[in-house]
Amino acid sequence: MLKLKGVTMNFGGIIALNNVEIDVDEGKIIGLIGPNGAGKTTVFNVILGLYTPNRGYIRFENSDITNKKTYQIAVMGISRTFQNIRLFRELTVLDNVRIAFHKNVKYSLLDAILRNKKFIKEEEEYLKKAEELLKIFGLYEKRNELAKNLPYGEQRKLEIVRALATSPKLLLLDEPAAGMNPQETQELKNLIKFIKEKFNLTILLIEHDMSVVMDICERIYVLDYGEVIAEGTPVEIKRNPRVIKAYLGEGDFGFAS
Repeated sequence: MLKLKGVTMNFGGIIALNNVEIDVDEGKIIGLIGPNGAGKTTVFNVILGLYTPNRGYIRFENSDITNKKTYQIAVMGISRTFQNIRLFRELTVLDNVRIAFHKNVKYSLLDAILRNKKFIKEEEEYLKKAEELLKIFGLYEKRNELAKNLPYGEQRKLEIVRALATSPKLLLLDEPAAGMNPQETQELKNLIKFIKEKFNLTILLIEHDMSVVMDICERIYVLDYGEVIAEGTPVEIKRNPRVIKAYLGEGDFGFAS
């Protein structure tokens, strides 16, 4: 579904990514891990067109997306969440989700100004779909609350729901467990497994919590100083000497079994 081939990204004299090659198979949950500053979020940013790589290419469903704009890539079916939650804090829970549907609007600007039948019908459809999503994820009762007033774990969930409202084929999750307590982390693992099956998604996941990565990812890529130093199953990654050295310098990796 997604292929990065020889992707290199420079910022001035700094090499953020060096000849990165990643393959994401359809229907899988793939992990992308590495120490702080390894280049993980930069990978997401080049996939989504926020950065254009200096070398290499990115293909999504056999289409070259290397030089496409972010909105074009979103329309093709890639969506993301962020390491730092980026909700519309002063909007309601419902409006945060409704906004995401507007990448597919068929009415024109004039229709919106006139608020004619075409505009009203389509907006009613988006409202219904947004409410259905909130019901699925247990947020319907809080639909009229401001996003900023939700507990932290529910804000994370809302950001995922908003991403799902864009009808993605590939979902990029950037450290979704960041700041969560153990109970919230376990709920998140169950949530990610659920959305993969419910919405027939492929997921690429950046995460520092190794319990999340080892429990839900089917394959893992490891970045260090902008280079892929290992790839494999969770068991293979857990035992890889280069990965152990990158994280700890020496000794046992320390992952939970």
